[in-house]
Amino acid sequence: MNTRQVIDESVGPYSLSAAFNNDTSCFSVGLEGGFCVFNSNPCELKVSRDFNAGIGVVEMLGQSNYLGIVGGGRNPKFPQNKLLQLVIWDDAKQKAAITLEFRTSVLGVRLSKSRIVAALLNSIHVFAFSTPPKKLSVYETTDNPLGLACLGKKLLAFPGRSPGQVQLIELETGNISIIPAHSSPLRAMALSPDGELLATASEAGTLIRVFSTGNCTKLAELRRGVDHAVIFSLSFSPSDTCLAVTSDKSTLHVFDVPHPHHTARRSQSPASATEETTNQKWGFLGKLPLLPRVFSDVYSFANAHFEMGDEATPGSPGVQSFSSSLGRPPRGVIGWLDEHTILVIGSGREGRWEKFLIRDGDDGKRYCMREGWKRYLGG
Repeated sequence: MNTRQVIDESVGPYSLSAAFNNDTSCFSVGLEGGFCVFNSNPCELKVSRDFNAGIGVVEMLGQSNYLGIVGGGRNPKFPQNKLLQLVIWDDAKQKAAITLEFRTSVLGVRLSKSRIVAALLNSIHVFAFSTPPKKLSVYETTDNPLGLACLGKKLLAFPGRSPGQVQLIELETGNISIIPAHSSPLRAMALSPDGELLATASEAGTLIRVFSTGNCTKLAELRRGVDHAVIFSLSFSPSDTCLAVTSDKSTLHVFDVPHPHHTARRSQSPASATEETTNQKWGFLGKLPLLPRVFSDVYSFANAHFEMGDEATPGSPGVQSFSSSLGRPPRGVIGWLDEHTILVIGSGREGRWEKFLIRDGDDGKRYCMREGWKRYLGG
């Protein structure tokens, strides 16, 4: 006779998703019973809404009262048996301002003051942010289970029709450019704050590529490592000169990146700049001919460990969020507070907030150090 007590996995809050707003001043969290909004620094609860139903995706529009929300979890909010809904929630009025209906699940949402972007498995839908909303365009994509899409002031980027491709749309003209970024499906992508750079990572997880959005040329190839990894998040610093990367190796990497419009590097020393921008790991070996390219690749100038929290598995309570094709809530989501401060958040039962600082060492190198952490759901 089995007398062991059954573990009640439904006890306690469980976050289905977590995402920063565009300036990292806040982050929003989808829950099995509603959603919350937190101030980013310090990590403090700002808004909590109880719907008695699950929210799988929450996307804030800047610091406004508008949020894009999609039902998720075990008991999803909004109808799920017929047409699936993306709701633009007006939190000031505590009601839906705009409701968009689709025949398949909305996997990702991006918002600006003028546009609403919905990412479905095989298409991207763009609407005018108006009442009533006006559909502006629809684009076909290859399978996009993570709902990848980047919305800037002038550009929209999302997976192309073939695995590894990126479609780049000029919002004003509608012109389309295709970037053959990788040979395997995309796993993560990010636009720089000024819209001039695009970073991409594939399912291989070893290389991150940086492209100029002006002419679609490849500017840099950054090596995270030599082993396969699942890239969680990519994010440019406010000045567009650094790129932060997280993966399932539980490591945060920070790279220098070139920029087509300001090539002056952080260091004033030409020798130091050359060393930083060509190789940070293998030294003189990177300059020897005939060695494998791994010796000459560009590596991160700093890295740090971040906590991934609980490892939920498919079938566990709450992991039916739309935001992960692996059946797990997203983690390792990156936001930059300023040029030297990085935040990393994750969801799940142990939703965490972590703060990292980039500092200069006495040896002339830069280091990434954890400054603090918190379980934002309490406990």
